[in-house]
Amino acid sequence: MQNQLLLLEDVDDLGRSGDIVKVKPGYARNYLIPLRKAVVATKHTLRIQQKLKEERGKKAVEDKKEAEELAARIQGMVLSCQVKVDPEGNMYGSVSALDIVHLLEREGIKLEKRNIILPHPIRELGVQDLSLKLKEGVPVKITLKISAEGSE
Repeated sequence: MQNQLLLLEDVDDLGRSGDIVKVKPGYARNYLIPLRKAVVATKHTLRIQQKLKEERGKKAVEDKKEAEELAARIQGMVLSCQVKVDPEGNMYGSVSALDIVHLLEREGIKLEKRNIILPHPIRELGVQDLSLKLKEGVPVKITLKISAEGSE
């Protein structure tokens, strides 16, 4: 049995504000409704839907403009990272999306881990091309140079 809900906010991997979605009862009861991200879709709440969609449309235009400005600022940026390696040149750890977020913060760019498209952590030295996905799906490419600690 699934519940029909009207989303009041954007929810990752579910929908956008103003969408009517079907979710399992536990997800609705334990997460969406208590956090006020959604309400049960009834005749009365469906009136709110149009207003939410209009607000979402305005916000989408604004978010896209901000994302494109940020994309222009970081497109083609080259980040450098030094990692510890063993005598054979193998990395002791890996470079994850969170590490890349911290590198971008040093450059004055505030992003979240979910903006970094990284299928698996990087475990090799060298140059890696990375993809970022900003708000409203704006794509950006950056380069990450991973070198051994102590080398230039």
